[in-house]
Amino acid sequence: MAQSLIDSLVMEQQTPRPCGRDFLFTVPEAAVKAESARVMNFIAGSVQLPGFRQGKAPLNLVKSKYADAIRDELRNRCVSAAAEKIEKLEDIDVLTLSFKEQPDIRDGEEIKFSFTADVAPEFDLGDYKSIKVDIPLDQVTDEDIDKKIELYRGMYGTYAEIDDKAAAEDMLKVNYKSDYTLPEDATATLKRQISAENTFLWLTEPELIPGCIAALTGKGKGETVVFTAEYPADFREKELAGKKLEYSVEILDVQRRTKLSDAELIEKLGVDSIEKFREILRNQSENEQRNKQLNAAADAVYRRLEESAGEFDLPQSLLENEIQKEIQRIARETVKSEEEAEKFKADIEAHRSEAEKSARANLRRMLILRKLAKLEKTALEPGELEYRMRAMSGYYGYKPNKFRDMMEKSGAIDELRMDIITSKALETLAREAVVK
Repeated sequence: MAQSLIDSLVMEQQTPRPCGRDFLFTVPEAAVKAESARVMNFIAGSVQLPGFRQGKAPLNLVKSKYADAIRDELRNRCVSAAAEKIEKLEDIDVLTLSFKEQPDIRDGEEIKFSFTADVAPEFDLGDYKSIKVDIPLDQVTDEDIDKKIELYRGMYGTYAEIDDKAAAEDMLKVNYKSDYTLPEDATATLKRQISAENTFLWLTEPELIPGCIAALTGKGKGETVVFTAEYPADFREKELAGKKLEYSVEILDVQRRTKLSDAELIEKLGVDSIEKFREILRNQSENEQRNKQLNAAADAVYRRLEESAGEFDLPQSLLENEIQKEIQRIARETVKSEEEAEKFKADIEAHRSEAEKSARANLRRMLILRKLAKLEKTALEPGELEYRMRAMSGYYGYKPNKFRDMMEKSGAIDELRMDIITSKALETLAREAVVK
């Protein structure tokens, strides 16, 4: 963008609301004519008209034939120059920017247009560099490694039918059914929860059917056990949440897992020796403990930052957007049927109140960490954003290019970029804050 156009822009600022700023721009007539001439020369040099070599057509002919293109290019240059002028302001942090009044391009006349913006509130993080937190690093013991190895021995062990009574950790082949009447639109998951034949039931936590471990432990092949299952209020299948159901379980056989020996385990895992496997587990466990310490330190450091920041205004449009996101999240987690949808609508004010609390906390966190990142001049490393998006695309089951396109169209890519930057800023501060 030509510096002369940026310098020629007349900018006026207004503060119509807390965390809000309006920018009114005027491009003087002389600047419009000068930039129009540059645009016309740019377009004339890139087009070819019949009877003329490229770049040699008369300007008045180019102006007549490409009037719309000239206006569009002039408009884009003025808008880009204005956005760049706003970006260079050091006293404000612009969060969102949108047109309040679009440019009206008239041949040779001055151009007026305006933006409205959400800006970050002003608050002080204090002497954040001096924050120290005492978060102990849990040591990994030989007993911890022994427990992990035992877990792997069992994890890769094989089940075999036994002529004995069922015990904890066993697997039972069963037929089961309950007294619950399924709705016509019951999902396959709900149907399987209510009844199944020739299926397996593990006597391990978490229980497939609440109370099955206590009811079936000590029972053997050929027995039928009747017991009452009490589903918790937050059970994943909402139709069963908080309900008591009577189940009848027929035990077809009892199977018990045989744990692997050292030789069998290292062969299964493809490692050289059990000592080498212990070393691998110890390194993994120590990394886990360091990450646990860092996460706890980050939480403690953020609480100190939030205390320093105190109370401050929140941009209302961003707050409303965050509230709507939270309402949608609550709806996804709670609404599983038309009946629940109607109840959700009836209780919308209560849901909105709950959503607003979370939204305020989320927005405060974003603004506090955004300021920290700016103070620390935290930036993305080359390829960092792409690496995160590739990981996310695999998690959600999309091809990387398709996922990136979706993120760009929804505007979520900017949120992801800022999330990475703010997380890095907090992590760096947390590492420095941990008392050695």
